[in-house]
Amino acid sequence: MADIRITQAHKLPHKKAKAAAQKVADQMAEEYEMSSEWDGDVLKFKRSGVSGKLVVLEKEAHLEISLGFLFKAFSSTIEEKVAAKMKKVFSAKA
Repeated sequence: MADIRITQAHKLPHKKAKAAAQKVADQMAEEYEMSSEWDGDVLKFKRSGVSGKLVVLEKEAHLEISLGFLFKAFSSTIEEKVAAKMKKVFSAKA
């Protein structure tokens, strides 16, 4: 079960929404040393102690993150930071 769930509405065309999702993943990879890969419209990511997926839909992006024991103490901080990044990249103009 995911420890963090974020849904971000968007008005981007599908291709741009996937590009926005990749931008979030790239930032997370740089900041948290995560690897990611696409499976259709689902971007799966992981690193030691953290895993999750970002599902890109027509008008929404759904993010689920599962945290290992050591990261659970920082879940609210992680959620705030990731939610802010998602809002920024998915609110970009089409």
